[in-house]
Amino acid sequence: MSASILSSAIETKDETVQQINQGLPVVQASDVKTGRLELTADVVIIGSGAGGAVTAYELARKGLDVLVLEAGPYVPSSEFTEDFTESLETLYEDHGGQANTDGDLLVLQGRCVGGSTVVNGCVSFRTPDFIFDEWHRDFGLTDFTSASMAPYFERVERNLSITENGPHEIARHSQIMQRGAAALGWSMKPFKRNIRECALTGHCLSGCKTERKQSMLVTYLPWAAAHGARIHSDTQVDRVTSEQGRATGVEGRVIDRHGKHVADISVKAERVIMAAGAVQTPVILQRSGLGNDQVGRNFACHPSMYVGARYPEPVHPWRGAMLGVYVDEFMHPDNGGFILEVGGLGIAELCMISEPGTGKPFVEYMEKAAHMAGIVTLIHDHNVGEIRWQGDHKEILYKLSDKDFPSMLASLKAAVRLHLAAGAEEVLLPTSERLSVTSVDQIDAVIDRLSNKPQHLRMVSYHPQGSCRMGTDPANSATDAEGRLRGVEGVWVADASLLPTSLIVNPQVTVYALANYVADRIG
Repeated sequence: MSASILSSAIETKDETVQQINQGLPVVQASDVKTGRLELTADVVIIGSGAGGAVTAYELARKGLDVLVLEAGPYVPSSEFTEDFTESLETLYEDHGGQANTDGDLLVLQGRCVGGSTVVNGCVSFRTPDFIFDEWHRDFGLTDFTSASMAPYFERVERNLSITENGPHEIARHSQIMQRGAAALGWSMKPFKRNIRECALTGHCLSGCKTERKQSMLVTYLPWAAAHGARIHSDTQVDRVTSEQGRATGVEGRVIDRHGKHVADISVKAERVIMAAGAVQTPVILQRSGLGNDQVGRNFACHPSMYVGARYPEPVHPWRGAMLGVYVDEFMHPDNGGFILEVGGLGIAELCMISEPGTGKPFVEYMEKAAHMAGIVTLIHDHNVGEIRWQGDHKEILYKLSDKDFPSMLASLKAAVRLHLAAGAEEVLLPTSERLSVTSVDQIDAVIDRLSNKPQHLRMVSYHPQGSCRMGTDPANSATDAEGRLRGVEGVWVADASLLPTSLIVNPQVTVYALANYVADRIG
């Protein structure tokens, strides 16, 4: 961090030293003592999550002067509360309330230094081969293969300690599902996770207080800072500036945790990297008037359901590693195009996954909480959404397509069947009305009642992606095959916005690898 920038941003050198000793050297809103910051850098990166942190490290270690701007707060691990309701308020976009315009799909994203990597479930998949095949066939991305991307995958897997769950990381809820999958003859595998000696607390979605999760907060961002990268939190970028078709930097505002406007900020930089996520990246570009008409289009998000069930024996779904095993029997689009992920959950989450009722029904529901277990469904949705900036607010336009709704119902039926095979007494459907299934012969009759009621499903997305699609044809892509934004020089995209199609699997490893790929092409 240069002395000139430090002197304009914070009050004294002693305060800076104290701040660094307490964690990352992050300039926060509380450190800013002037009404305007004017900074310079070789590269300014918008966002500090999977894409932003990796590009920050890779470019800083090349010797470039890197500045990372994060809209969310800096919350060190020591301040994580392991309280999911409080974490939604402090660590998530829109305090956990970000949703599509119809209000029937929550779109959860991290909004803090480290981004969604701080609050995700640690699941680490490489991009499936059949997804690369789609990218070759439909978008001309012939350079992307399992073989060509292997060095990037191997690098991030090594750096982030990505390994397969051991037996001690298969919690009771996952052991039960292994029993069900064996009874059905379905393929089930342990997850790989970016974990170093998991503490087995089950609080992944609230941040890892023990720092066993190898999020960007404790890996790539500190490494980038060690190479001289500067990090500013509480910094909302309003627009990317440009002149004569070339980026010149960014402008924005420093806003504290209470929403108070502390200062304006401008950064002069010849290179701008968009890594704010698949909702915020296109919004910033639209506000800036940059890119082609594909910016914001082709949004996908893996609309998911959490299917809970009550078992005769205690499960204690909040104990142990949150995610243990998954069913890949139906992963390929020819076999259904969905996966089932076995996940633990806490008390707050229990109230979100199905209709618990009020009064006596609610008390009865919660009395049985220790006997609950759950399955998350993920489908390969078909990029039917759009992100728009509408003058003073963002819009997430997303409805399940006619092509995707059958996959949703098929994944729901499979999750119910797995629960029953594992010995569940009652499977609670994730619907706005209270529906349940207690036997296999009820599955079709009950779930087919939803065939004309997609709005009755309780859906959530953890994986927004695809809104600045990469490809070789400007008619269907916002960026080229190396992540450069079309129509302006000096702007790259390095987050999940790049993904040409939904991945069907958790995208963090793909984003790490793509960000590394993009960084290698920035001089």
